[in-house]
Amino acid sequence: MFRNGGTAAMSHRLEGQTAIITGAAQGLGQAIAHGLWLEGASVVLCDIDAKVSEAAESISPDGARVSVRQFDVADEAAWDEVVTSVTADHGSLEIVVNNAAMTVSKSVWDIPVDEWDRVLAVNLRGVFLGCRSAGRVMKQAGYGRIINLSSLAGQRGGVVAGAHYSASKGGILALSKCFAQELAGDGVTVNCIAPAAIEGPMSRAMPQEKVQGLARTIPVQRLGQDTEVAAAAVYLSDPANGFVTGTTLDVNGGVLMR
Repeated sequence: MFRNGGTAAMSHRLEGQTAIITGAAQGLGQAIAHGLWLEGASVVLCDIDAKVSEAAESISPDGARVSVRQFDVADEAAWDEVVTSVTADHGSLEIVVNNAAMTVSKSVWDIPVDEWDRVLAVNLRGVFLGCRSAGRVMKQAGYGRIINLSSLAGQRGGVVAGAHYSASKGGILALSKCFAQELAGDGVTVNCIAPAAIEGPMSRAMPQEKVQGLARTIPVQRLGQDTEVAAAAVYLSDPANGFVTGTTLDVNGGVLMR
């Protein structure tokens, strides 16, 4: 996959499909939206941050096959309105990527209860609402691909990104299996992607020596690229992969081998 201005031999395997991607104003969400767009999908970038419009323009300066929705993923009514309007505008909804998340690096002893609730509301409740709202439409249509972003932190625990973050990402793993079972007979797959350390806004803000030290703990000796996570999302979105559901695709450079 290539950023704007680059070329690649794309199969356009998602041509004619519509995808909603949350947390798409930057980082993994923006990269996933770009990856799906390169494969021919019409992408709807969603975020609570108004900068999501800039992210959309960076993917498609002329606005072709790109639109935005600004909303809070923890809001049930907002989710229903977005799914309804996107389906009406495009005629169908085939792909939803639940990526929006909050990360607050803080000791477990210092997490205020209201902060715990807000992180869980965005990271876990937001995924629940997205799966349910989109799942209803996909179930009726007899087809769909739901992809939920978990994390290595949700698999192994850990407090680097905050215990509330780890707990929410662990919950996403279990929740995804619940929806996968519910929708398996309706042509709808539900899967997770669990990245480890990925180059992005957070890593760029870290001291270089800390980034290098982190890379040395990864068997492949580097941080992951957002395009590698996007490639995983493209794979799970592919109509040819309908036999893959209820699973977690690790993108972690070998940190956790199963």
